[in-house]
Amino acid sequence: LFFFFSVFNRKTGEPPLINGWIPYLGKALIFRKDAYKFLLDQQKKFGDIFTVHIAGRYITFIMDPFQYVYVIRNSKQLEFHEFANKMASKTFDYPALSKGKFPELKENLHRIYQYLQGKPLDIISDHMMKNLQDIFEWKCSQATDWETEKMYKFCCSVMFEASFVTLYGRVPAADGHKVISEIRDKFIKFDASFPYLAANIPIELLGATKKVRKELIHHFLLQNMTKWLGGSKVVQARQDIFEKYELLGDYDKAAHHFAFLWASVGNTIPATFWAMYYLLRHPEALAAVRDEIDHLLQSTGQKRGPTYNIHLTREQLDNLVYLESALNESLRMCSSSMNIRISQEDFVLKLEGNQEVVLRKGDWIALYPQILHMDPEVYEDPKEYKFDRYIENGKKKTTFYKAGRKLKYFLMPFGSGISMCPGRFLAMNEMKMFLFILLSHFDVELAENKSVRLDNSRMGLGILLPDVDIAFRYKLRS
Repeated sequence: LFFFFSVFNRKTGEPPLINGWIPYLGKALIFRKDAYKFLLDQQKKFGDIFTVHIAGRYITFIMDPFQYVYVIRNSKQLEFHEFANKMASKTFDYPALSKGKFPELKENLHRIYQYLQGKPLDIISDHMMKNLQDIFEWKCSQATDWETEKMYKFCCSVMFEASFVTLYGRVPAADGHKVISEIRDKFIKFDASFPYLAANIPIELLGATKKVRKELIHHFLLQNMTKWLGGSKVVQARQDIFEKYELLGDYDKAAHHFAFLWASVGNTIPATFWAMYYLLRHPEALAAVRDEIDHLLQSTGQKRGPTYNIHLTREQLDNLVYLESALNESLRMCSSSMNIRISQEDFVLKLEGNQEVVLRKGDWIALYPQILHMDPEVYEDPKEYKFDRYIENGKKKTTFYKAGRKLKYFLMPFGSGISMCPGRFLAMNEMKMFLFILLSHFDVELAENKSVRLDNSRMGLGILLPDVDIAFRYKLRS
C-alpha cells in the first residue's frame, strides 16, 4: 500500500516516484544488483521519466535519448562539478575545493586539461607510444615461443606502467619496474573498494583500504615526485598550481596527484582488456584490424618487431577505422556510466514535445547511456559484438537512428556535456596504441575456452570489470 501511495502522491508535474519499502535504502539493493534490468522494467511501467529513491537520494531518470540534449544544455540549473568534487575529495582524501578556502583552484585545474588536447596531446601521445614499446620490449621480447599469461593482469601491468611513466616520469632506481609494480598492486587493492567509497560507505568499514590509500598518497609527496624523471607537462602544471595555495598541505597535494592517476587508468585498464578480449574472441575482427595495422606500417615504410621504434601521427591513428570501430564497439558493450546532474534550484525542466519535469532543489537527474547502447532500435542485435558496427562504406559511421530519427548522442562511454571526461582523447589514443603494438609485434590467441562476463558491481561508475580473468598466449610474429 505504501509503495502505491508514494508513486501517486506527487506534486503536479513531478514524475512518478518509485520508493521501495525499506526506509532510507529505497531501491538501492535491487538497483545495485542490476541497474540496467531494473531501469528497463521501470520504463515499461512508468514511461521515459520517473524518480527512484536510492539510498536517501531522489534520482529522476530520463530514458529517452532524444531528451538528453535538454538535460545537457541546462548546465546552469543542472550542475555536475560540485557533486563530482564532493565525491572525489571524500574518496581520495583531499579537502573539498571550496571557493572561500581555495579561490579559483577548481577553474585553474580545469584549465590544465588543455594539455590533453591539440598539439600537447600529440606530445604526450608520442611519449606514451615510446613508453608502451619499451615496456612491451622489456616484457615480451624473449617470447620466441608461446608465453601464457592472464589477460586482465597483462593489460593492467602494461597500461599502468606506461601511463604512470608517461604522466609522472621514470623511477630512476635500478628496480624502477619493481617500484611501479608495488604502487600498482596497492592501486588494485584500493580500486576494489572504489564502488563502496563512491556509494558513500565510510572507509573505516572497508578493511585495509584506508591504510592502502594513505600509502598510495605518500608515493606522491613532493620529495618522492621530484626524483622521478621526465614527467608530463600536465602533471607539472598541476604541481605549479598547488604550490600557489598555502592552505593545501603536502599530503593534500599528494592526494590530488593520486586522484589524477586513478582518473587516468581506473577505466582505461578494463576498457583495454575488453577491446583485446573481444578481438581475440572474434578471428575475423582480429584479422581485419591486424591487416589495417600491417598496411599502415607498410605504406609508411616502418618495420614491425620489438627492436623497431614505430611512430604514429594523430592523423594515422585516426585513420585506423577498423581499430577505432572495434574499440568503440567494446566500449559500447562494457561501459556503464551514469551521467548525473543536480538541480541547483526549484526548476521546471522543459523537454521536447511540450513535456515538463518539475524538479526540487537538490534533486538528482540521471542519464543512463547503457540503455541507449543496448537498444535494439539503435543497434541491431545489441548483445552481439560487431567489430565494424561504426564503419560505413569504408569510412567512420556517425549516423544512428531511433524511430526513424537521427540521434545526436549514440555512444557515450565518456559522459556528456560538462561531465565529459577531459582525458578521453588521450585514453582513446592509449588504447589504440596498446592494440597496435600488441598486434603488430605478436601472434596472440586465447589459451582457454571460457566466457567472461561483465561484473556489475561498478554499474553507473564507468567501465565494468570482467567477472573472471582469462589466459591468453602470445609469441613474436615471424
